[in-house]
Amino acid sequence: MDTDDWLTNTRISYDTVAASYAALVRDAIAGHQYLRAALALFADSVRAAGGGPVADVGCGPGHVTAHLYELGLDAFGIDLSPGMIDVARRDHPGLRFDVGSMTDPNLADVSVAGLLAWQSLIHIPDEQVLTVFRHFHRALRPGGPLQLLFHIGDGSQLKTEGYGGQPMKVHVHLRQPDQVSSWLRDTGFDVEAQILLNPGEHASQALVFARRRLHG
Repeated sequence: MDTDDWLTNTRISYDTVAASYAALVRDAIAGHQYLRAALALFADSVRAAGGGPVADVGCGPGHVTAHLYELGLDAFGIDLSPGMIDVARRDHPGLRFDVGSMTDPNLADVSVAGLLAWQSLIHIPDEQVLTVFRHFHRALRPGGPLQLLFHIGDGSQLKTEGYGGQPMKVHVHLRQPDQVSSWLRDTGFDVEAQILLNPGEHASQALVFARRRLHG
């Protein structure tokens, strides 16, 4: 798969659905106790590691970034879609949101105390995942926590219609938690926990909690 093509298609697709997607997920965290608990645990881990700026990579309309901020973290968001960033800035004025790609984020070495990527890794092809994780490792301080949320499954699906019935052309890559954890270990992370949400159902998801190794 050509890198430029899938990045361009993903960017255009989410520009198209930015407003309708924001409306759909606005109350998603408030209505899901396990997601709230995961974010609270992430916030505690950041504080225990010394605190500092936290990157929400693939932040979409910024609802997760804002929740992290409400938990007391110095959180900022990054997203490939300028349309999503516009909505995030509109809905959460005063917070920082930047346009950027997971495959080459504009993050300085060891510049963030924590990093979170919820439902954004699902658009990264397998051959690019290690590159993304190496960037995460580079940007995180040693001992800094990483939290991922993604759909469980095997193979890829082409999404051609999105939120509000608008056209999209974006691949959704389904993965097993053990595979993702293996990639993390290969790129310098210690995996601390996996949590399955709605296991066995069509819309099952996984949370993976990891941490950049103190050495290596």
